[in-house]
Amino acid sequence: MIKLYHSPQSRSTSVLSLLRLMGKETEVQVETVHIVRKGGVGKSDPRNPHPEGKVPALEVNGQVIRERGAIMLWLTDHFDSALGRGISSASRGGYLSWLFYYGNVMEPIMYMSFLEIADNPMIKSWCRDNATMYAALEAALADHDFLVDDQISAADILVMSPFTWLPDMIPDSAPIRNWISRCEAAQDMAFISDLENAELKALGLPGIEERHSS
Repeated sequence: MIKLYHSPQSRSTSVLSLLRLMGKETEVQVETVHIVRKGGVGKSDPRNPHPEGKVPALEVNGQVIRERGAIMLWLTDHFDSALGRGISSASRGGYLSWLFYYGNVMEPIMYMSFLEIADNPMIKSWCRDNATMYAALEAALADHDFLVDDQISAADILVMSPFTWLPDMIPDSAPIRNWISRCEAAQDMAFISDLENAELKALGLPGIEERHSS
């Protein structure tokens, strides 16, 4: 049995979107759980096997996989999905690189930028800086519509996900903005939004529109 532990409007949303895009929603059981959110809202959920109470977590025959890049890699490999790039694919190296680049470089840069410490020399030597990150994206998109090749992959879904939450971080770059638009067009964003609105209410939390208007 494969079970995804998910909470709406969280990092696990991109995994949910991947499952829908792969057409595998019925083959993975989605368990909606509580998590502690920004400002201390919410609570830990004893059903969630993630050792830190976070999401996503993927449970496969009693074994737990965490971290989105690892989960997306496992899912696309397991289902031999076109959203992944198999071991024999010429794009496999790029696919793996972007899955890991996201967690090792992009997310730290974005957090440090939000905290206004990204220009610290120690931070820049550790995780690079915004200019380097954007240059890497533009270089990949110079030859392809998507990061790995001309077809969307799970790497695109993962790497573009923070720009949905932090639109102010989207640079004034036509290649990057057009790529984000292509990624959004490929995903069923309206379905995911409606689903998560219902999930939030089921968890006793404000719906998306309510939170945005408050």
